[in-house]
Amino acid sequence: MKTQARVVVIGGGVVGVGTLYHLAKKGWSDVVLIERKELTSGSTWHAAGLLPLFNMSYSVGQIHRYSVNLYRSLEEETGQPVGFAQVSNIRLARTRDRWDEFIYYKGVADTIGIKVNVLTPAQVREIWPLCETDGIIGAIQHPDDGYIQPADLTQALAKGARARGAEIYRYTTVIGIERKASGDWLVKTDRGDITCEHVVSATGNFARRTGAMVGLEIPVIPVEHQYIVTEPHPVVLERQRMGLPEMGVLREADSSWYMREENGGFILGPYEVGAPCCYVDGPADDSEYELFQEDLERLAPHIETAIARVPAFGEVGVKKVYNGAIAYTPDGSPIIGPAWDLNNFWLNEGHSFGVTAAGGAGWQLAEWIVEGEPSIDMMGVDPRRFGPYATRGYMREKNEEAYANVFTVHYPDEERSAARPLRRAPCYDRMRALGAVFGSVYGWERPNWFAPDGYGLPEEDLAKPDVLLNENHPPVRNGERPKEKWSFRRSNYFEFVGREARHVHEAVGLQDMSAFAKYEVSGPGAEAFLDNLVANKLPQKVGRLALTHMLSLNGGVRSEFTIFREAADRFYLVGMGAAERHDFDYLSKLRPRDGSVDIQKVTTQYGVLIVAGPHARDVLQKVTDTDLSKEGFPWLSGKMINIGAAHARALRVNFVGELGWELHHPIEMQNYIFDLLMQAGRPYGIKPFGMRAMDSLRLEKSYRLIPRELSIEYCALESGLDRFVHPNKGQFIGRDALVAWQQRGFANRFVTLEVHDVADADARGSEPILKNGDLVGRCTSGGFGWRLGKSLALGMVRPDLGEVGSELDISILGKTHRAIVVPESPFDPDNLRLRA
Repeated sequence: MKTQARVVVIGGGVVGVGTLYHLAKKGWSDVVLIERKELTSGSTWHAAGLLPLFNMSYSVGQIHRYSVNLYRSLEEETGQPVGFAQVSNIRLARTRDRWDEFIYYKGVADTIGIKVNVLTPAQVREIWPLCETDGIIGAIQHPDDGYIQPADLTQALAKGARARGAEIYRYTTVIGIERKASGDWLVKTDRGDITCEHVVSATGNFARRTGAMVGLEIPVIPVEHQYIVTEPHPVVLERQRMGLPEMGVLREADSSWYMREENGGFILGPYEVGAPCCYVDGPADDSEYELFQEDLERLAPHIETAIARVPAFGEVGVKKVYNGAIAYTPDGSPIIGPAWDLNNFWLNEGHSFGVTAAGGAGWQLAEWIVEGEPSIDMMGVDPRRFGPYATRGYMREKNEEAYANVFTVHYPDEERSAARPLRRAPCYDRMRALGAVFGSVYGWERPNWFAPDGYGLPEEDLAKPDVLLNENHPPVRNGERPKEKWSFRRSNYFEFVGREARHVHEAVGLQDMSAFAKYEVSGPGAEAFLDNLVANKLPQKVGRLALTHMLSLNGGVRSEFTIFREAADRFYLVGMGAAERHDFDYLSKLRPRDGSVDIQKVTTQYGVLIVAGPHARDVLQKVTDTDLSKEGFPWLSGKMINIGAAHARALRVNFVGELGWELHHPIEMQNYIFDLLMQAGRPYGIKPFGMRAMDSLRLEKSYRLIPRELSIEYCALESGLDRFVHPNKGQFIGRDALVAWQQRGFANRFVTLEVHDVADADARGSEPILKNGDLVGRCTSGGFGWRLGKSLALGMVRPDLGEVGSELDISILGKTHRAIVVPESPFDPDNLRLRA
């Protein structure tokens, strides 16, 4: 066995071997894989081998697309059969919401190059003659989809890796991982030690045990998944004898199961509520090819609906029930990318659809390791999207919830309820008493919108269909009525959000943004460190602030910060709450090691209340003796002010485009400040507002978000950040790549669009943008602008179509709408209200 390698991949399932294959394919031949037993002896061996391209995540969708394309050619490349059956995948819709989901997804698929056919019930019957189509609205089909033999696929990837110089050590157990003084990793095994530059953890069910070796709490706990294999059915056997095509993979999403042919019979794979977590602390040391006792009682409702849909399924006996572990994360998406706090330690874990994702995950992780950046936006699967709040208890609740929701309608406004409320700002109860309907980000509760006192939806407005999966609102307490109905269209809260937005515009609103990530950067090297970190010029005067962006190595946008200069050597940074661990990890790893820069994460020390609207100055001036006039406290400046007996950093900036301040205050003073502001604002009609009103208001200002309008896939200048990017200021991360990208020419241009003839469904993001029927771009955000009274969308389009006045089309839930490019910041383009 080698004692030195460039990369050690731990884990010999399909995900680990796929990573090894792609590292070798990138030209790194000095790479090894360590597997404690035999290849595929974990979850890979009992996987059903399906290749579902359907995924609402932009990141995961591209990963799955790459995998299926790779697997199609892998047998020819390696000479190793993979058992790829391109039989297609059909998803049935029985409800209007499900149909909206499918049509919305088709738009997403169009933008990333995945072919989707729309089928009528009659066409479903042609392809799947054993399927009863009563109650079916329609279906979508992935013609390139199907299934594969997981063990054969893994062996083909292993063969391809070995052919490029990689080595695989089976029956070798990792017993420890240590960091050497040189910065290299020492991987200790029961057959000797290997020193390496990089470690990749792809250990599946053992992820938490692997993480514990290096001090990481990896947010992965497996969940039991069962599927049933039947005896052969005479009709299926007869179809085979006649040479008829295989009927493909059938998914009745509203009953939460998939079915396909298997050796003349059927496989039925339900995703039931109540499937328990397993291997919470990892499997036993001798675990290999392990299954759990089946529990058919849990599957009974799904079996009944499967028999109703495919009566032939009820006519055959059960051959085998598989009940094995599948790794899950709290949101159901995998974790692919760098570990936090550790250099050159990489994670490829939490794959609930590991066979489908293995190729694409290995591709992107290899790009990241070898090139320094992935080539697609990986924010949706970045390991750092979870924080320390994701404890074992949290994961048990959330991972079981994620499993049970595999087939539920994935509404864009859905807020899942498990392990909530968890992180609460002090004003949570006050906001709740005022009618807040909460959402969650990075574990924090944030008001999404506010319902009137006593408001609730009657049962007839919910119109729950008679299917297994019919929840279209958050759970409610006994005796309460739901306040919100989820939808792909304008839902019941649409008008209430409009009232909040108009109230901020006409009077004054108060918002809780305590979930903002906050950092203090200080020391004699702080200015130079930050200047090299971001593309904008730092604020030069004490008391000034600037919007800045940290670029990726390729010139895209990685992160966004508001930087407030508090002293010559002290800065206060505010970033996106959901990216706290992500951003702090980059700040920490890039920090000089000479002691000249100190970085403190202070998110939980400070709450944030935002006062915004034309009367914001009037309200705030009543509770402070600081001069808040335009001359005394200009836009884009900040001061430490008193608010009654309390104090706060007051920053004159906001994300809604109105006169206003962010008040960053000691968290323990929040309720005192909240009450004081509400009392002072009573004569001006102060009311709280939530995230959905803020999103509407920011669209009218063309304000960008990560990872929507801002992404590593788009050059910072493609995203229209010219005012915030200064290549001439000197060297900064990503500068040279950005200049080179500019010289090559851009493929995209950021635009703001007015969408016409909208009745009940605005753009949400990811809709295709068309010109004469051809795809020319994609929406990144969308909604209704209440100050303008217009439906708006932000997007990226072909550069020649980005001029003001260009006429385009946007497909929203299958309907084509005329869209006109309008000037940036269609509301108050000169920022007169911000500067007031």
